Amino acid sequence: MAKETPLLPVEDAREMALFFVVGALCFLAALATLSAKSTYGAARSWTAEVEGELTVSLPDADRRGAEEARQLIEATEGVREARLLSKQEIDALLEPNFGSRGLPESLPLPQLIAVTAEPNTQFMGPTLERRLTEAGYAHAVDEHADWAGDVRRMLAIARLVALTAVALLASTAVAVIAFATHAALLARRDIVDVLHLAGARDRYIAGLFERRFWLLGLRAGAVGALLALGAAAAMIFGVHSSGARSGLLPVLSLDIVDLLILVLTPVIAGLAARIAARVTVIRSLKSVM
Repeated sequence: MAKETPLLPVEDAREMALFFVVGALCFLAALATLSAKSTYGAARSWTAEVEGELTVSLPDADRRGAEEARQLIEATEGVREARLLSKQEIDALLEPNFGSRGLPESLPLPQLIAVTAEPNTQFMGPTLERRLTEAGYAHAVDEHADWAGDVRRMLAIARLVALTAVALLASTAVAVIAFATHAALLARRDIVDVLHLAGARDRYIAGLFERRFWLLGLRAGAVGALLALGAAAAMIFGVHSSGARSGLLPVLSLDIVDLLILVLTPVIAGLAARIAARVTVIRSLKSVM
């Protein structure tokens, strides 16, 4: 049985540039999506940890007075735990700014009390300030939830920027594919004319280009997703091998959602290429009829 000859050439050197561009755009889009997800997860985890956390600073109290203040705070309704920080813990907090030597011994440090409130407790900061003031303590109460609110606002902005970047990359890929489809249609105008003379409808001709660019987008998206997977794995390996603390930095984990993003990348790229090719061919054929 003779092998069926395709109406469009199987390989076209001019489409290699399109393959590279689509693959690069898919790589950037997948990496931006993974980074946005991991940044959101890191910030949400951090804000969940600091909710209900407060720090009470007692600049003029000695160790004994600080312990009495700790007991006063712990007896306050809505407080789960109040812990007086040791000198070693305070030095560890100052180490990132002042080095391992810390501050000179002659420089007095305030006593610090780490307070954990019960879940869903409101107005704990003002309550502690009132009780300490009534007891005659010079104090400063730092409610960590204030910092969490700033993080949430920054998180919303970062998520919007990431989604905008992904949308721009996807739009650019669709525009490039549409342009390449139109160029391919013009380059194969003789084949299209012959098909028209043979009675082929526009939908049939568009289907030829649809399948071609569907496969191209699928392959390019798969290459971009694999490159994004490699970049994510390299970053994960670098973070784990250095043993550095991540803090609020995004930490890629390649969980089920991350893998689903990578799997969907070539599918979305193929569908976008197919739709762009179909719309472009149909419009081009109608414009010359």
